[in-house]
Amino acid sequence: MLLNSYQTADLFDELMDPHGKVRPYYETVANFFQDIPAEELDQKVKSLELLFLKQGVTFTVYGDKQGTERVFPFDPIPRVIPAQEWEVVEAGLVQRITALNLFLYDIYHEQKILKDGVIPAEVIHGAAHFRPEFVGTSVPRDTYIHVCGTDLIRDRDGSYLVLEDNGRCPSGVSYVLENRAAMKRVMPQLFGRAGVRSVDTYPADLLSTLRFIAPRQTAHPNCVLLTPGVFNSAYFEHSFLAREMGIEIVEGRDLLVLDGFVYMRTTRGLQQVDVIYRRIDDDFLDPTVFRKDSMLGVSGLVDAVRRGNVVLANAIGTGVADDKVTYAYVPDMIDYYLGQEPILKQVPTYLAWRADDKKYILEHLPELVVKAANESGGYGMLIGPRASKEEIAEFRAKIEASPRNYIAQPVVYFSQHPTLVDGALEGRHVDLRPFILCGETIKVLPGGLTRVALKRGSLVVNSSQGGGSKDTWVLAS
Repeated sequence: MLLNSYQTADLFDELMDPHGKVRPYYETVANFFQDIPAEELDQKVKSLELLFLKQGVTFTVYGDKQGTERVFPFDPIPRVIPAQEWEVVEAGLVQRITALNLFLYDIYHEQKILKDGVIPAEVIHGAAHFRPEFVGTSVPRDTYIHVCGTDLIRDRDGSYLVLEDNGRCPSGVSYVLENRAAMKRVMPQLFGRAGVRSVDTYPADLLSTLRFIAPRQTAHPNCVLLTPGVFNSAYFEHSFLAREMGIEIVEGRDLLVLDGFVYMRTTRGLQQVDVIYRRIDDDFLDPTVFRKDSMLGVSGLVDAVRRGNVVLANAIGTGVADDKVTYAYVPDMIDYYLGQEPILKQVPTYLAWRADDKKYILEHLPELVVKAANESGGYGMLIGPRASKEEIAEFRAKIEASPRNYIAQPVVYFSQHPTLVDGALEGRHVDLRPFILCGETIKVLPGGLTRVALKRGSLVVNSSQGGGSKDTWVLAS
């Protein structure tokens, strides 16, 4: 009886309410795992692990002595989100990506939000991924972020909070699709009872989004996925999505630019490329414009983009919206561009470039979470309550040396979810990364990637830091 030994904590529990009762929308899942014999569950877990291994569902941890390639850890207890709750999340995500695209168009054109003093100009001009050379350059349909992964957590009250936006090359959606396929295969009887919304249309929706921004008026514009190559940590996802969309996966050496047009080398000769779903950061796209030592990009690609002969998804310069300092101003963007209150709240944020905030951060480092403005994957972060004196001193020096590059937030002990650990259920912290596509319409994938911190007490859910994932079930209304 798995649930008998499960213990809640002094935070929001996804499965149980404050009175220790299973939440109504979890009853089907709870009953299934409560009734299943231990031997049968163990066999299903082994089947899942074998399935992921055969499918090559892996990720890469750079510089690890145990090896770089890992099977992505998966927990079989699904996360469940009721329909009414999801409607609020979905509306908030649509509102957010709308405001972010308006913001990106603005700062690369009239810069009204800076001139009106809503956001200090130095915040934008000091952002590592702001591309001043692209001010005045138009993008198709004025859309900069076509694919976004926004990370959400839940506070002690169960309210969803936005932790960050990923608008450059958001990863993880392949695990959403593979998790679902594996669960349907290993636990089909559970799906028949639950009434879960499908995620299967994501590749087709992504392809439609790419075709929508194509510069050529043709029934089947040529879309490709540009990858850094097989040694990239997300290469499994790159190849998975290209295969599911039925498009070519290419490396920089497979493309060339002639007379301002991009072509793909094939056994049948050169084929013109219309849209590039790029999984490479700006710095490596074109050695004639950005990093001259880049072996990953295509010489002349930026010129082709400027001419409007090829389109990149996401557009160059979107990284300024990922900046953790910019993040603090998204509620102001929503008010400025849309005249609305944010549907989804954010974590309170202190900006070290402000004198008062910096003073507060330095005086309260042992109590705060400190993040570098442009790091990801759980790197460049200090969790004050769990840091050593040496780590605190190191971050103090970093903040003093480069205040623009750091933010701080109070520790949010976000929600926990029952997780199978050595045959028993234990609470582990989880977050949620829904995926948003912005094409002819804005579509939010029902659910997204639930990441789970597999280490007891850990707040870091990133796979590179020992995290795993769960299938996320949004229930049909």
